Amino acid sequence: MKLHSRMEADIVSEKILIVDDEKEIADLVGLYLENENFAVFKFYTAADALDCIEREELDLAILDVMLPDMSGLLICRKIRERHTYPVIMLTAKGEETDKITGLTLGADDYITKPFLPLELVARVKAQLRRYKRYNVGAESEKNIIIVSGLVLDIRAHTCTLNEKKLVLTPTEFSILRILCQNRGNVVSAEELFHQIWGEEYFSKSNNTITVHIRHLREKMGDSFENPKYIKTVWGCGYKIEG
Repeated sequence: MKLHSRMEADIVSEKILIVDDEKEIADLVGLYLENENFAVFKFYTAADALDCIEREELDLAILDVMLPDMSGLLICRKIRERHTYPVIMLTAKGEETDKITGLTLGADDYITKPFLPLELVARVKAQLRRYKRYNVGAESEKNIIIVSGLVLDIRAHTCTLNEKKLVLTPTEFSILRILCQNRGNVVSAEELFHQIWGEEYFSKSNNTITVHIRHLREKMGDSFENPKYIKTVWGCGYKIEG
């Protein structure tokens, strides 16, 4: 028994932030995540959540868009000023604008209320797997990718463009990595979605990829009309040449 206790003490649980003013939802999500051995930091206001963000080294944040004291979108923006861990937004049914805004501000995924807690848990696990994989690196992957002035360090999870550092979210980094690894070849939105989220692709998923591509282009100083790096092949997908 003592050995078992020591082993449990050595296990470091990922720290998950939950912010939702609907107490029942926050409590339920927190319970499901705790049952999966995550360390949960649960708050019902933005102010308390921001204090937690400052003092804790978090691994993922779940943010409700509508909060009484500050929009979850603004919290997402504040997180992205200093951190790259995944952010999942909770949005009301039909609020497509909130979804697009959240992705533009750096959110990695969104889920619409009402939702099944197990679905959210699955999304959390998928985001953490991807984030940890690209921060730690994988032996089977090439650690450094260089394409047309772009330098991606898979192990360090860093990216520079013409020696200027780009601050990318995990999802943005993943999209850029996949396109660079397939340089010269078209990668469909469906394939990007599947590789990143590992889920079934639906027509609405195309909008998710489009928003992330647009945000990437903005950070790279690229244009939509005449892109130098990420090119759209209409009806097929995206590609990077070099």
